[in-house]
Amino acid sequence: MPALREGTKAPDFSLPALDGGKFSLQEALHRGPVLAAFFKISCPVCQYAFPFFERLHKAYGSQKVAMVGISQDDKTNTAAFLKEYGVTFSALLDDPAGYVVSNAYGLTNVPSWFLIGQDAEIKISSVGWVRADVEALNRHLSDANHTSQRRLFRHADDVRDFWPG
Repeated sequence: MPALREGTKAPDFSLPALDGGKFSLQEALHRGPVLAAFFKISCPVCQYAFPFFERLHKAYGSQKVAMVGISQDDKTNTAAFLKEYGVTFSALLDDPAGYVVSNAYGLTNVPSWFLIGQDAEIKISSVGWVRADVEALNRHLSDANHTSQRRLFRHADDVRDFWPG
């Protein structure tokens, strides 16, 4: 389980983005909630989960909720992961020399993700693949965008209920 649970204040952070920019949680929260999804390229659960996060990104965009992947790998390997799994939302780089942001969020496993409200409070926290948590995220994104809930899973998908990270 992630150390930071729902109701906890999310630690502020700034990280370099894969595209060369800089991401600041505090600045992003002025525009709306943030989904921060931590991953490692060698993690099979991350490889499974991130295409579903991409579906959410494509379904709802990032106008009401900013989606960022936070990589625990270097720039080159992170770019290759994003390309291989079709991920187009922003990716940030947590320095593998110290994993400062990952440690601030108390990560013990990846993927771990946090939906952070504009008040900087963690609304949903999840580790590994938990279908019910991803469905809750889908509902939240639908509500935030004032749209009907998008179908996240397709009939051909092998959707697990749980897969620990």
